[in-house]
Amino acid sequence: MRRGFWIARGVKVLVIVAVVIGVVSFAVMSLWNWLVPALFGGPVLDYWEALGLLVLARLLFGGLRPHGHGPWGHSWHHARARWEQMTPEERERFRSRFRGGWHGRGCHGGDPSREGPETEKNGGSV
Repeated sequence: MRRGFWIARGVKVLVIVAVVIGVVSFAVMSLWNWLVPALFGGPVLDYWEALGLLVLARLLFGGLRPHGHGPWGHSWHHARARWEQMTPEERERFRSRFRGGWHGRGCHGGDPSREGPETEKNGGSV
């Protein structure tokens, strides 16, 4: 009974993956054929060329490892666990460091204790 369940589940996953790849390939083909020939005078792609383009893009930009694994994939779980362990004061301090972006604050996130002499000369503003 358990073996049949896992086989059925594996077939279901394979079918879903095949359908998703097919739909995405069709979308890439349609968008390419709509935009590239009109804008750049490029070639028209068929379905298999669009699928090949997706595979090439994955190899060039996504690597061979599945997303969500490796050194960067688990860091979000670690960050979430740290966030949940913070006190409300620590969370607010963290938010205030990153509120407003990095512009004009340097790489330290706007920590006033790490401001340089330019702050003192300009009356507290950079």
